[in-house]
Amino acid sequence: MGDLAWIDLTVANAAEVKDFYQQVVGWQPEAVDMGEYNDYSMNHAQSNEPVTGICHARGVNADLPATWLPYFLVADIDQAAQQVVAQGGELLTEIKSMGGEDRYVVIKDPAGAACALYYKKQADK
Repeated sequence: MGDLAWIDLTVANAAEVKDFYQQVVGWQPEAVDMGEYNDYSMNHAQSNEPVTGICHARGVNADLPATWLPYFLVADIDQAAQQVVAQGGELLTEIKSMGGEDRYVVIKDPAGAACALYYKKQADK
């Protein structure tokens, strides 16, 4: 646990920002259907493996800060969220579900830095 699971950038203008990173870094965008709009998985140019996500600040992402947001794996999301508060941090969102049994919460540490804690069902096997 504690590994970096993913990193996202959530912004109002995801389509424009994904083009920026495609041109500057060389990532290849892949549209991710969110219903009424697309978010983007940004894939490595040679391997086509997902590297990061660039998302619109809409729907479940409406309350996320416009910053690169790392997601750190935890063994127990509820216990980790309790420890955030006990250790002087702050929960910026409620604990949310993603893709079935995976769950995450966006937090702020005591210094004010934001990140997300991520529970991945497969990780506890």
